[in-house]
Amino acid sequence: MFGGCFLAYEGAHKIIHALRHDNHDHDEPAVVSGPEAESSVVRGAVRTDFILSAEIMVIALKEVIEEPVISRGVILAIVGVVITVIVYGVVALIVKMDDVGLRLAERPSPSSQRVGRALVTGMPKLLTWLSVVGTAAMLWVGGHILLVGADELGWTGPYHLVHELEKLVHDVSGIGGVLSWLINTAASALVGLVVGSLIVGIVTILPIGKSKSQQSH
Repeated sequence: MFGGCFLAYEGAHKIIHALRHDNHDHDEPAVVSGPEAESSVVRGAVRTDFILSAEIMVIALKEVIEEPVISRGVILAIVGVVITVIVYGVVALIVKMDDVGLRLAERPSPSSQRVGRALVTGMPKLLTWLSVVGTAAMLWVGGHILLVGADELGWTGPYHLVHELEKLVHDVSGIGGVLSWLINTAASALVGLVVGSLIVGIVTILPIGKSKSQQSH
């Protein structure tokens, strides 16, 4: 539940900052902005990916809970290695793509220069796209964790309502499964947005939240 709340908070926080037009983190490549901007990108990505990775591990553990201890350990180890390689490998690749682009742009070859300039100028757009996808994923995953967690703790109403909405479209010929998934995903994201916004509001009025807000301006 803590992980779900954190993901919901992160997603809602990004949306609120975007609506307030005070998030300029991706206006220019991190390598141009300086080492502090690049470190900020890395810290934010690693922090969020750590929570996502932990949630994936929890889900994997629930799936293999009936397996023998040795098999369970092997499966979780494999999942952990795969998560580490994919998640942190992608983060490292994205963060260093600016540096690669600048080095290519400095080469004498015109084709290398074109590729280098394309990488440098394309990074802000890529980061913006990844930010949108990442925000949606955080709200979706966080909201779904909260729905399932609340259901398991005895508050079955919200998740039961989602299942009832899924049943309404499940029998639609050809696309019933897709519509059910979309409803579940949209409901999860909505829950994530609502809960995350509440947490953002609470954090904002706390002393630490106020100090961070003043520093950002």
